[in-house]
Amino acid sequence: MDIVLSQNLIIGAGPSGLAIAGRLRHRGIPFDIIEGSDQVAHSWHRHYDRLHLHTVKQWSHLPHLPFPEDFPLYVPRQRLVDYLEDYARHFDIRPRLHQEVQVIDRIDEAWQVTTQDTAYRAERVIIATGVNRTPKQPSWPGLESYRGKVVHSRYYKNAEPYVGKNVLVVGMGNTGAELALDLSEHQVHTYLSVRSPISVVPRDLNGRPVQVTSKVLAKFPFGLGDWLGSQIRRVYFGDLRPYGLQVSDMAPAKQLRETGKTPIVDIGTIDAIKRGTITVKPDIKGFDEHEVRFSDGSSEQIDAVILATGYTADVASYFPMVQDFLDENGVPRDAIGEGDLTGAYFIGYDNYKLGGILGTIQDDSMRIADNIAS
Repeated sequence: MDIVLSQNLIIGAGPSGLAIAGRLRHRGIPFDIIEGSDQVAHSWHRHYDRLHLHTVKQWSHLPHLPFPEDFPLYVPRQRLVDYLEDYARHFDIRPRLHQEVQVIDRIDEAWQVTTQDTAYRAERVIIATGVNRTPKQPSWPGLESYRGKVVHSRYYKNAEPYVGKNVLVVGMGNTGAELALDLSEHQVHTYLSVRSPISVVPRDLNGRPVQVTSKVLAKFPFGLGDWLGSQIRRVYFGDLRPYGLQVSDMAPAKQLRETGKTPIVDIGTIDAIKRGTITVKPDIKGFDEHEVRFSDGSSEQIDAVILATGYTADVASYFPMVQDFLDENGVPRDAIGEGDLTGAYFIGYDNYKLGGILGTIQDDSMRIADNIAS
């Protein structure tokens, strides 16, 4: 097994890893970066075709390199991929590819990061493998006997394979809501299983991004901003109970701060539900050969099921020492390790602030770079 010595080792060449690499390069601080896949920004290459950022471009670029002026306000997936590849070239970021981390240990005052063929010995290690590392794969009674296709949303690209079929999307987060909309717009008979009350906000209100408005409301004292946000949501969408949707009592911004769950940023799914092109169903009770049974006693013949059931960060599976540093949602509770984790850093896990991950990695990459430099 090869041994590589490093001062600062970055694990992951997605947006988070690139962001801290750009910061360090800008300051002249040496680093190495490894990536488990065969390309920079691997996950973004694979995301579904119609995906656009829900966050505005001025708050979504990486450090020291804003998006080009001709980019739209909400950047589409492919243009983001192009930008991330350009970012790597601009800062001469050259990851060692096909380096899947197996374990991270503390050995003789250094971090040892072991891949399938190399042991990296580093003074500092920066974990940037992201919150969407491992898909959640729920199970239900009878699923093994179901003859339809079941896939996780990670593998969805577009509606073409599903045209003319009955498709059930499971989970109404941002991904589930958008995939259901995509399917419904392409002659797919679309069902959407929603288990819990939802928190939903419009992407734009009177031509103004709600993200920008939310930043203003967050400055209001005494919870007034949360209250106003809830009132705006109620007036904009109306009563959704007749359509099978229960709306959470918690204000969207408060839900984000306290649970890390991003509100649904609506780009048309609610209208499609109201028009009847998406049929809302409750929680799944079980499967038969060709049908899905629901908790309200109804059943539907379903040709394919898409699981928009989310991901886990799964950091502890290759970094056991981090277990006590994780919060109740299984993500590192700070960007800078402490105690036994001094010299370990975590970027791309703070999902508790307005602006999404691409916004928070701006701040976290600066904190990490400052700490390393000092």
